[in-house]
Amino acid sequence: MLFNSYAFIFFFLPATLLVFFQLGRVNARLAAGWLAAASLFFYGWWNPVYVALLAVSMLFNYRMGIAIARANAARAAWRGKRLLAIAVAANLALLGYYKYANFFLDTVNAALGSSASLGEIILPLGISFFTFTQIAYLADAYEGKAREYSFVHYGLFVTWFPHLIAGPILHHREMMPQFGLAETYRPDYGNIAAGLTIFVIGLFKKVIIADGVAAYVAPVFDAPQAGLTLTFLEAWCGALAYTFQLYFDFSGYSDMAVGLSLLFGIRLPINFHSPYKAANIIEFWRHWHMTLSRFLRDYLYFPLGGNRKGPARRYLNLMATMLLGGLWHGAGWTFVVWGGLHGVYLVINHAWRALRARLGHDLGRSTAWGRAAGCAVTFAAVVAAWVVFRADSLGTAGAILRAMAGLNGMVLPDVWLARWGGFGEWLAQHGVIFGATPALARTGVVHWIWILLAVVWLAPNTQQIMAATRPALGIPADSASSRWQWRPAAASAALVAGMALAVIANLNRHSEFLYFQF
Repeated sequence: MLFNSYAFIFFFLPATLLVFFQLGRVNARLAAGWLAAASLFFYGWWNPVYVALLAVSMLFNYRMGIAIARANAARAAWRGKRLLAIAVAANLALLGYYKYANFFLDTVNAALGSSASLGEIILPLGISFFTFTQIAYLADAYEGKAREYSFVHYGLFVTWFPHLIAGPILHHREMMPQFGLAETYRPDYGNIAAGLTIFVIGLFKKVIIADGVAAYVAPVFDAPQAGLTLTFLEAWCGALAYTFQLYFDFSGYSDMAVGLSLLFGIRLPINFHSPYKAANIIEFWRHWHMTLSRFLRDYLYFPLGGNRKGPARRYLNLMATMLLGGLWHGAGWTFVVWGGLHGVYLVINHAWRALRARLGHDLGRSTAWGRAAGCAVTFAAVVAAWVVFRADSLGTAGAILRAMAGLNGMVLPDVWLARWGGFGEWLAQHGVIFGATPALARTGVVHWIWILLAVVWLAPNTQQIMAATRPALGIPADSASSRWQWRPAAASAALVAGMALAVIANLNRHSEFLYFQF
């Protein structure tokens, strides 16, 4: 079931919310059980068969978590460590089979010229998210941080429908205390108003913006496979269109998850905080898919040694973490290369900061012009990496990147020659080439690009607008300084209602979220 569907908005959500608060008056555990059951129904709407897979995974990890915690309580650390290793290996084996088995088999077949096959393996939605969430729980149980033994609450923690399909990746210690609060099971009309507002903002981002700009992406990324040679403008328009499609698709989903959760009085961790405003790639990863970055840092980078064993080892750890982070996103060499690119970016960024520190520079200070330049360079690097991320093959990515570098020449759409009149003629006389740009048949993408650039660089994000309501966990302290602060008033209600009407009018073209496939 999609958040951006009539079934979810007009059936599932109101029914789930109404029954939850009615049951909350009677028994909190019963209300929590209802939410867990509703979340399983939500997941099963896509494919009921995989509800059993999710249930088995959940039961297994719950029991293993208890066994690990008890082993540690009995001072049998060796037994706890062994149980942790077994449980994590089982989770990774499940994820590996469904997500990576055919990828690795295809790689072996290509290398050896063989034709082995496991048949078609359908990837369960959200398997990366609920697997990583439970691995974090197991690690927390081993470290003594997870002490909740209620299966109802654990089931709700894993299946909680706002995060189940595309994140955020949750920590046991963040969610369990909230499930135990009596006020969670009573309606809070301030939370409901704020939650609906955030949900509608997220819907608007997805349905109107992300799906609107998506139409300009496929013609460019399909062109190399069709034998077309892209020009500079075509390639950059396609790359930037995808950059904004992914941004508003993912930030829209993140807003919807936060808003939906807040309706029920539960706060999710923030997962998205204006990453395109980042002045360097380190800052970008602190603001993009923040819970995944946290997971990779805490459960991969730090165990590998982090920065504790010298610069060379630190850079190696960064590369390993980002390569595996790329592979987490998808079973394909484009994802591995994308992760590797970001690993290289991070190594360069850390090395540059280390050099500046040795030269005595104050890394905490920067001028407005310096930050703007850093933002532009970081954004360009991120766009180039998104090309690899989106491309269907490394060959397609290479073709688009060559065009973006200007190696195929600069041609403006011939429709602009007539549209610009005398100015167009003057440009043509001075060497500007106008011609056919089949991958840019709809030149309206140029307006999408400059408008969305202004939005992502200049406008406050949802967390800053809604900061007064504390809608999520981990919102930076400076978010409340934004002048654009939401208040429950007639004007804001009218604006949100207008956005909701625009969304509802366009729900007939609803599409899946991009992060569903990861």
